[in-house]
Amino acid sequence: MTTTPALSIVVPAYNEAERIGPTLRAITDHLDRGHAPYEVIVVDDGSRDATCDVVSELARQHASITLLALGTNQGKGAAVRAGILASRGEEVLFSDADLSTPIAELARLRAELAAGADIAIGSRAGAESTKVVQPLFRRAQGRMFHWAVRLLGFAAVLALRDTQCGFKLFRRGVARALFQDLAISRFAFDVEVLELAHHRFKVVEVPVQWTHAPGSKVRPGIDALRMLGDLVRLRAGWLRRGRPRLALVDGAR
Repeated sequence: MTTTPALSIVVPAYNEAERIGPTLRAITDHLDRGHAPYEVIVVDDGSRDATCDVVSELARQHASITLLALGTNQGKGAAVRAGILASRGEEVLFSDADLSTPIAELARLRAELAAGADIAIGSRAGAESTKVVQPLFRRAQGRMFHWAVRLLGFAAVLALRDTQCGFKLFRRGVARALFQDLAISRFAFDVEVLELAHHRFKVVEVPVQWTHAPGSKVRPGIDALRMLGDLVRLRAGWLRRGRPRLALVDGAR
């Protein structure tokens, strides 16, 4: 592919051999109805199943699909970062491999960028945004995490209702500025990215349809504690050294 794509979609994947095929077919079927060039970058995060084989076969069938294999498991944040830094699109979306948010919801996010936003994030907040809700314990854990992050002083969380939905769209230069020096490699990376963007870029929260998909890679309790630990270390580092200065590239404001 030599034409600069209008859109890049980054899909982090870890042991997703069963779901990644339907997800990629849904994405390409939807985007093939348009006329703008696009690319889909699947970042395999050291899967131990046949994820790489499935993606490689689909890439042979569809020129817009690319596999980026990390080799070892590094964490969702690291996988998204690798995909974004490898992307070429004018706009960059990252989407979870289970496609809990249908790809058709992309139009809502792109409309916000067309209206002047730098980042548009999908939000599950509000009953009107969700078709099938998470189990009660996952909702409770999500609320507790949100409040804990607020207590740590992350200002972006005060302005947003849902930081963790895996469906976020960025202008290319903004994405590169935020992800090139990402410190958190696991699930809490969303908070770091949105905190760095706070008061620097225009962030719009967009209600999207979302369906809970069984098989989440987030382990109740264990990963929530790890996420908080990552954020405590991040906050402590920023207090000692100051926040990182973003290198604005490729048209980032």
